[in-house]
Amino acid sequence: MARTIHHATALATLLAIPLSAQRIAGKPDLNGVWQTINEANYDLQPHNARPAMAVRQGPYGAVPAAPVLALGAVGSVPPSLGVVEGGEIPYQPDALAKKKENQENWLTRDPEIKCYLPGVPRATYMPYPFRIFQNASRIFITYEYAGAVRDIYLKNPGPPPVDSWMGQSFGHWEGDTLVVDVSGQNDQTWFDRAGDFHSEALHVVERYTRTSPDVISYEATIEDPKVFTHPWKIRMPLYRRIEPNAQILDFKCVEFVEELIYGPFRKKPLK
Repeated sequence: MARTIHHATALATLLAIPLSAQRIAGKPDLNGVWQTINEANYDLQPHNARPAMAVRQGPYGAVPAAPVLALGAVGSVPPSLGVVEGGEIPYQPDALAKKKENQENWLTRDPEIKCYLPGVPRATYMPYPFRIFQNASRIFITYEYAGAVRDIYLKNPGPPPVDSWMGQSFGHWEGDTLVVDVSGQNDQTWFDRAGDFHSEALHVVERYTRTSPDVISYEATIEDPKVFTHPWKIRMPLYRRIEPNAQILDFKCVEFVEELIYGPFRKKPLK
């Protein structure tokens, strides 16, 4: 309880300070709990509302696939103007075919369904908050989803020793913008639930620019010569959670999917 009160007091104090004064070692203070408000996790590109992520052909158009039929409106997809600059992800022809195949097999392929770590940039725009910790020498991000974390090195650590789900992040400041170079991600994560994917050659450059006390302008440039014809960008605002008790809670969903992953190996599988 004492920790919650202390956090609430610190947040209230921060919000009372003018933006020009909210700085650490001369750089914008990005500390706080942040979250997106958009539909990017469903599909980065512009899209109409549809009955489900997994659909089948019905007598008068697409209807939900049998395994998600009972979800009704809860399983539907809201429409979106998209967050991709130019509106379309520049896939190579073979890669576009794989993206469509991924989408058709969303129920068995989307790593989010099995609670795998989301990778970058997807961790940023999933429907869960994340917290940025910043001081003069370190920046660290912890995400509510699956306990994902990122340590953003401010001194070049050299090449990533091994590919991983969240990759390696190296940050530097360009004026008042935090620029984060992300490399060394494996090829297992997706960008969204629509089947948008990448290879192990993925290279992401993020830009965090604080534009007001409660808003960060977020941009990510995505490059993968094995999948895309040229680099492309996404843009969106990140909003500070301003509740007095804003904090990151536990959502360690691994235990929630144990039955999905290991249930078929039970001596008597659940029905």
